[in-house]
Amino acid sequence: MKIATQLLHSIPVDELTGAISVPIYQTSTFVQESPGINKGFEFSRANNPTRKVLENIICSLEEGHAGFGFASGMAAIDAVMKLLKTGDEIMAVEDTYGGIFQMFQHMFERFGIKANFVDTSSTDKVLAAMTPQTKMIWLESPTNPTLRVSDIKSISKIAKQHNVLLVVDNTLCTPLLQQPIPMGADIVIHSATKYLAGHTDVIAGLVVVNNKILADQIRFNQNISGSILSPFEAWLTIRGIETLCLRLDKQCSNASAIATWLTSHPAVDKVYYPGLATHKNHHIARKQQKQYGGLVSFSLKTDNIKSAIRVVNATKLFKLAESFGGVKSMLDHPATMTHRLIPEDFRKKTGLQDSCIRLSVGIEDADDLINDLKQALDKLNLPAGKQITVLQ
Repeated sequence: MKIATQLLHSIPVDELTGAISVPIYQTSTFVQESPGINKGFEFSRANNPTRKVLENIICSLEEGHAGFGFASGMAAIDAVMKLLKTGDEIMAVEDTYGGIFQMFQHMFERFGIKANFVDTSSTDKVLAAMTPQTKMIWLESPTNPTLRVSDIKSISKIAKQHNVLLVVDNTLCTPLLQQPIPMGADIVIHSATKYLAGHTDVIAGLVVVNNKILADQIRFNQNISGSILSPFEAWLTIRGIETLCLRLDKQCSNASAIATWLTSHPAVDKVYYPGLATHKNHHIARKQQKQYGGLVSFSLKTDNIKSAIRVVNATKLFKLAESFGGVKSMLDHPATMTHRLIPEDFRKKTGLQDSCIRLSVGIEDADDLINDLKQALDKLNLPAGKQITVLQ
């Protein structure tokens, strides 16, 4: 069965009424026949029928053992981090999302859990960074916003050799483009706020695990911490997933066209997109992804914050906003927005330049989006020069 068919038919018809749309069970508790005798639901913090449908859908799409819905992507990450204990170390992709950097460095470090940030696009560096205390490897592939690609299958072999959990944030790809669990990951995380829900009207997080032991641990963390996804947000996410195939295919097509066009603009220095043959680890992306995603980032030849802000303030169709994955195109200046709390020296060490601009490509006409970027970049009044440098 093809993925589009599987996706749609993993969303069940309601057994009670025959409703083709999943009902919203907006209830806090459930009547029991007798103490401990119920229909599988006792209290919505522990389990809710609407949330359960979403959890089953993402579990099926990721080919996992069990899925879990959280109030946000960060809440999902928090539940996974609570699998660790004092003295453990986590090896994390160095150009990680700014919120995760803050969580690892300023929250869990207080509890004695150390984060080592490593360039996981090099498998050799991953192997060299392993220590006896390493208990988890944290990947984002591709990363946000520099779109580095890590070899999930090769790193999973390293993780298994050292009895270490491999966690992959699959937000940028979704299970339609990449399935980390069949490649050896133990846990997959999604900010369902992004492509899965897809309409910038939901905050949601999802976790999928590959075995019962991890499922029991995450279920405990979810229930005790209480950071669960509400029935309405679960329903909105399910509704978004119904059109994921159509949306993502258009976003990938548009992003590819924009990335290719950006490589020819005289104001642009580096273009970050896994679909470009010049992108580092393009060969790995080609192997483990079905398409290359809807995010494109680029930097300017005048590499400073002032120039980047001039560009992001000049677009008309691309809306200046944090987040990504919606049907409307957006853009973001990471150095002053999503990654502003990362120390400047560390940010630049990981390749995130002052002028880096991240594009969340929507489903508009590609030519209109390119024209919008052109008029914004042309405002920099840079003379046509040499061939630009594409990402090494």
